[in-house]
Amino acid sequence: MSSIGGYLGWEFPKGQEYHDQLLRLNTGRNAFEYILRTRKYKKVYFPYYCCDVLLEPIKKTGIEQVFYHTNDKLEPVIDFPVKEDECLLYVNYFGVKNDTAAKLAKQIPSLVVDNSQSFFTRPDLNIDTFYSCRKFFGVPDGAYLNIGNATARFPADVSYDHCTHLLQCVDTGIESGFPAFKANETRLVGQDIRQMSALTRKMMEAAPYSSSRHQRNENFLYLHSRLADINELKLNFSSVDGPLNYPLLISNPDLRRLLIGEKIFIGDFWPGVRTWASKDSYEYFLSENLLALPIDQRYNEKDMARIIENILKFI
Repeated sequence: MSSIGGYLGWEFPKGQEYHDQLLRLNTGRNAFEYILRTRKYKKVYFPYYCCDVLLEPIKKTGIEQVFYHTNDKLEPVIDFPVKEDECLLYVNYFGVKNDTAAKLAKQIPSLVVDNSQSFFTRPDLNIDTFYSCRKFFGVPDGAYLNIGNATARFPADVSYDHCTHLLQCVDTGIESGFPAFKANETRLVGQDIRQMSALTRKMMEAAPYSSSRHQRNENFLYLHSRLADINELKLNFSSVDGPLNYPLLISNPDLRRLLIGEKIFIGDFWPGVRTWASKDSYEYFLSENLLALPIDQRYNEKDMARIIENILKFI
């Protein structure tokens, strides 16, 4: 029986989750683990160019893992058969590789699509797909999973004690909350599979999906209209749909550091790649030189112009 009376809690607007028909779990890596355990795969083909946290569920399950290469279009180089008891993990890179994911879905029944960088892409109901919440919205954790008719019967996660960085960001600025943000990232390592916490679900019900999607598209296209000529990554950007970042590839490993000096914070995108890919590989080159420029809903054309001005100043 719920209580009546007492103090007031944090109130959230009641809305509808964008992926309200999917399974709600605590993290994207655990959604991937759930797929591996449910499908009982014996081998995973894993891209060299990928986040190292997705190796965590592979190690936990003890499944065999084999790396594969991607070409300069960020498409898999598949020179091997993918058997029924094996799967191929494909990352929808930066949220701009929807066409490649759709093409692969027709070729590989056991495809697993990592849409953690493409939150607004609806899943193919026949393809196991997972999403990350905190890459797109101010939440401490949370993931969505498309895996047919399976159900997830796990204890619910609890997130109230892991929102310090979100509150500090509002009250005292994003830099002051960075240590707490890193602490929360560390907390997510090695977690058991849990259902999404009640708090994160409330936050996702209140998320401004339409405006966030629109602003991401506007910012992405503005950057591309001015940086396309210097961008060494020649992808088709004609049908973006609320992508995670704008991927700018420039052969200058120092550019990230120079931009950070101007308070334009760009993370070292997947440094783990440089520990398992050979130095002469395309994936190693991407890890050293590709800048994932921020385009999220906090920013507008003026912010994008500042990013462009500083990039052009340093190249």
